[in-house]
This record gives sequence, structure tokens and C-alpha cells, in this order.
Amino acid sequence: MQTTGPTKPPCETTAQPTDNIDVSEKINQAREILRLKYGYSEFRLKQEDIISTLLKGEDALALLPTGGGKSLCYQIPSLVRQGTGVVISPLIALMQDQVDALRQLGIRAAYLNSSQDGATQRQIETQLLRQELDLLYIAPERLLTERLLQQLEQTHIALFAIDEAHCVSQWGHDFRKEYQQLSVLHQRFPHTPRIALTATADERTRREIVAQLNLSNARIFINSFDRPNIHYRINDGNNAREQLWRFINREHPNDAGIVYCLSRRKVESVAEWFNKKGRTALAYHAGLPDAVRQQNQERFLRENGLIIVATIAFGMGIDKPDVRFVAHLNLPKSIEAYYQETGRAGRDQKPANAWMSFGLQDVMTLRHWVEQADADERYKRVSLQKLEAMLGLCEMSSCRRQALLKYFGESLEQRCGNCDNCVSPPEQWDGTVVAQKILSCIVRTGQRFGVGYIIDVLLGNNNERIQRNGHDRISTFGIGTELSGAEWRSVLRQLAAQSYISTDLEGHGSLLLNEKCRPLLRGETRIQFRKTSEKIHAPEKPKQQNINTWDEELLAALKTLRQQLAAEQNVPAYIIFHDQTLIDVAALRPANLTELSRINGIGQQKLDRYGEAVLQQVATHPLPNVLKNNFSNTINETLYLYSRDMDVDAIAQHRDLKPATILGHFAEAIEAGMLQLDDVLQLDEDTVTEILLTAESLQLAADDSLKSLFHAFNGEHDYGVLKCVVAGQLRSR
Repeated sequence: MQTTGPTKPPCETTAQPTDNIDVSEKINQAREILRLKYGYSEFRLKQEDIISTLLKGEDALALLPTGGGKSLCYQIPSLVRQGTGVVISPLIALMQDQVDALRQLGIRAAYLNSSQDGATQRQIETQLLRQELDLLYIAPERLLTERLLQQLEQTHIALFAIDEAHCVSQWGHDFRKEYQQLSVLHQRFPHTPRIALTATADERTRREIVAQLNLSNARIFINSFDRPNIHYRINDGNNAREQLWRFINREHPNDAGIVYCLSRRKVESVAEWFNKKGRTALAYHAGLPDAVRQQNQERFLRENGLIIVATIAFGMGIDKPDVRFVAHLNLPKSIEAYYQETGRAGRDQKPANAWMSFGLQDVMTLRHWVEQADADERYKRVSLQKLEAMLGLCEMSSCRRQALLKYFGESLEQRCGNCDNCVSPPEQWDGTVVAQKILSCIVRTGQRFGVGYIIDVLLGNNNERIQRNGHDRISTFGIGTELSGAEWRSVLRQLAAQSYISTDLEGHGSLLLNEKCRPLLRGETRIQFRKTSEKIHAPEKPKQQNINTWDEELLAALKTLRQQLAAEQNVPAYIIFHDQTLIDVAALRPANLTELSRINGIGQQKLDRYGEAVLQQVATHPLPNVLKNNFSNTINETLYLYSRDMDVDAIAQHRDLKPATILGHFAEAIEAGMLQLDDVLQLDEDTVTEILLTAESLQLAADDSLKSLFHAFNGEHDYGVLKCVVAGQLRSR
């Protein structure tokens, strides 16, 4: 495992940083590294503020969305500050991916984990002690060993980055008990800055991260949790597999995607079913041999258009940017899990889908798992609350994105327009009266009881507990028999989703009324609830990548080159170049290395390694001469198709435009001297002469309407033909 680049000077101690450079100068260094190493001209989101905090030697907690550039927030400060940046990462796949990408940039990076043999591990430890590494990725289990902690104390550490910090939360979907011991970093390295990073953390989890990691003095950076490129869609109908198959065939026939299932058995049966249907699908779950899991994951990262069917064991840290859909064939156990898993789609910021279908059995299974868990009662109560919140998101009739963001403490003023409830609003029913009944029941029982108890009171279930509390004698006892217990649960979930009620944060499960309830209880406002429906609402077809038709051939050649380079180096293709970088190359067609270096995503190392090969592809796919003009893209689209030997009717059909519109485009090119009239129209000389003489008699100028000329021929020649003839005459003047 070789590293390259100059060796950083060793230092005497880890107690105090030796960087005495002014912070403003360090920021300038960070910007220069961003440009030269990573190939980007400016930071985005809150990256620069976070980097500045670490360069000052301060701690930080950063909550940035998936694909929001979290890794730059610790990678660049590690390169500016003296010493090695140590990154604590929970998954081997994440480490390998990051290290491969960093080495492509000429950054000295390595990882230590159980996948390596002893000799490799000792070699990397030696590099660490000799200050020959810029970044070292370590699993939390290894970091906590006394041997490694002592080695870290013998060298200089630039910073500690605790990635996927939500793993510290015992309430979370990715809990790792080792994360709760990482406060040792503050104890043994009190002067080394630390940064905790995550894309998924509600208020409770944030508090736990701060407490468990001893980050009470850390600056907290929270960016928007919104992923506007993802379309959210949730179905509650039957025959989920066939629904999913229709969805994939319609919208993602050749795209990479992830399908999540609850059980290992279902993972394998769904993967087999996909393969029989004709789509290559791979299974991934904890019960498979390590070698099979590793092979399937690597194939998914390196090959195009594969579907991976998995339990939640798959995905954290996966940096594949072109996953176009994430589907759930079962209900996730919490909104955090749902957000984290759907966030693996569309990391390249291009349109992607989050599709889900769930049934009553999912709810029963997840509740059973929680109730049978070997955990204390508070943990079970919180887990059930999270499940209820997830169900509320599924059953709501309003904008799903607004509810999703609200869960993480963020508001969205307007409906998003990019979820199923916005695109095709569901059928609703007036739930004002039933809402007033259940809200009144919560009030009359003192806002001290949970869902099951309140429903028992409404249904008139005269059990011992209700009698003991005297709630068999209140006015709301037995007034809710028009709905079943399951229907009342749905009402409560929708009330919670619409912020009329909440549960206590301490996990006791008591239902609490929010201020929003007052006008509803007084009858001043009304409320609508969602009706259960099996109808599938399809969104508008997502827009495809922004690439001109005439650039597609070059783009395809660049992708082929990228695949070849990736295969030679045994890394995923996106580590060589992201799609957007290749799209920009195809559109801008750089003529030399200087022009190529201005494209985002091409730093100095990639320019030196791959620049000439990229330029060769550009040179062998020149822009057609007919497109070397200042016309709009829509005119050039017509001219390009014409250069591919398509006539007026064929172009019109291909572009779904009228032939007259296509002729109008040709007229612009004729007037500019780029085409001749005979090139696009087969008109006899007498007809052309007649049109020109008539136009002259009407004294038409270049900017005049052709309406009078059209009427002079009683519609015998359409506008497109007249435009071309007149344009040819104007050109000859």
C-alpha cells in the first residue's frame, strides 16, 4: 500500500499545534488546495466556515445533507494543518472508497481495518509514525485499542474527524456502541481539534452526540436537510413487487438502484425475482459470506445499471453518485432510517426517486421486534414513537418534504412540488369531528397517557387501569366507536404529522396538544385526513442530464475512456471523474490543458494523469462546422440533426415540433449564410421567383411579418417555406 508525495516534517509533541500561520493565510491555503487538488473554484454550503473553525483549533459538529461535501470539511484542514488527519469511520467500504479517491488527487491516504494482513497494517503504522500520511482512516474498534492510542500520542495529529456521528445514538438506526467511547479523544488529545459529522440527526440525537463525544464547546453547523432533487413517493397498495417493477421499467430501465427489504430471506427472493425479470440484481445482507458481500458491493460500485437488493446492512458511506432510485419494499423503522437510506439516491444532485410500498404486516413486524428487543422500557418507548412518526409520514395527505424537514427541525414555507402528495394530491375526508373527539380525550385525561390508552377510552374499553384513573366517567369515554382501533391510530399519526399533537421528548409516550389545536377544538378551522388508496400516482418524468444532442457522442467516448482508466486502477469509475465533470468537458470542448484545468473536478493531479487522454477524445470528436455559430440551442439542435442526414419531416417528428418551426430554424441559418435554400427545400425556380417577386411587391423588410405574403398566396405556401425563401433573398442583398 504505497503513498506518494513529500513527507511532512515530524513534530515533537501533540500537546500544542505547531502551525503558527495566521488563520486568514490558512484559509487562503485551503482555497488553493480546493482549486489545485480537488479542481473546484469555491466552497459551498457551510464548508468554509467549518474549515475555518478547525484551522483555528476549535471543535465542530457539522450536519450536512448526504452528498453535501462533508468529507472536504476535514480533508482540507488535515492538509493545511501539520500532522495527520485521523478519520474514524464505521465501515470498511467507506474507508476504501475515500482512500481510493484521495490517492487519485495525489493525497497520501491510507486506512487501517480488519481486511488487511498484519504486514500491511505494520507498514501503515510505520508511515503514521514517520509523518508520511496526510489522512488515516480507522474503524472505531481499532482506534480504541491502547496500542493505537499510544502510537497516535507518538506522532502529530492534525485533527480527529468522527464520521457518521449519529452512530453514537442508542436510539438511532446505525448505533455502534464503540462510538460512545470516543470521548477518549478529548481526554487524551485535549488540544487536537475534533469534528463530528452526520447527515441524519434529530434534536435528541444532536444532544446525544454533543454529550457522548464531549463536544459541549463545539461550534454547531446545520445546513438544510432538504434534497430537492429527490422525488418522494409512498404507496400503501397491494402487490408491491409488481408496482415496483412497473415503476422501474417506466422510469429507470437502465439505471442503478437500491431496493431495501426487512428480512434476509426477502432480500434473496426479490433479487432472484429481478434476475428472472431480466434485470441484473445482487443480494446483500449480513448472513452472506464476507467475500460474497464484498464482491457484490464492488460490482455495484463499478458496473453500470445494477440493482442491489439489501437489508439496512448496506449503504452507509457508499459514495456512488449515480444511484437514480432507492426503493423500500417494507416500512423503515424510523424517519432517520428512511432519510439516511433515501439519501443514497441522487448524490450527484440530478433527479432521483425515493419509492416505497408498505403494508400492515410491516407495522406488526417492526412493533414485534421492538417489543421483543433486549432493551430497557425507555428505549422501547422511543423506538415505538419513531415508528409512529414514520407511519405518520406515510399516511399524511400534505407535502411529505415539509413533514420530513420539520422532523429535523427545519421549515419549508411552500409545498415542494416534488413528492407524490404535491404532484397528485390524495383523496381526503373531513376529519374535524373525529379530531375534536380525540383531542378532547387527550385533554380530559390530563395529557399524561399514550396512544393505546387514549384509544381504549374512546372505544369505551372499561379495563382496570381506566377505572382506577376514573376515566370511565369522563365525557369522552366511549364516544369513538365509529372508528376501529387501527383507524384511530391512523388519525393520531396524521394529527402528529400535521403538528397538532406531539409526544413528550423524554420517551414516556404521553400525547401532548400543540398550540395549533386551539382553533380546531373551537370549531374555527377544519382538518382533512388522507383516504387509503391503492392508486399509483406517477410523477412527471424527471428531466435528463443537461447535455446537448451534439455532445452526446463525445460524452459517450469520455465515459468509455473513464471506464478504461478505472479498470486499469481497479477503482470505481466515478473516482476518476464524476459525470458532471465529463458533461462539462463535452459541452465546453477544451482545446488545451489550461482550458481543461478550469473545469470543476479536474485538479492538478488529474490534469497531469489524464489531461492528454481527455483532450485526445475531444480532438477526435470535433464540433460540426454547422454548429460554429451564435444561434440558440434549439436552432442548433435542428442544424445538428440536419448534419446527421435527417430531413425536415424526420427532424420535426424526432423533436416533436411542427415542420414550419424546423423550417424557421433553417431560415435563420440561410440568412446567416450557413445553408443554401436548395440544401433544405426542393422548390422549382419559378416558385422561388414568384415568392420573391410577390415579397418585393409587398415591400417586405427583414423584420416584417410574413402574414401579408402568406395571405397573398392564400395559404398555398406555409410560413416555414416563405421564411426560407425570403431569408435566401435577404442574404443575397
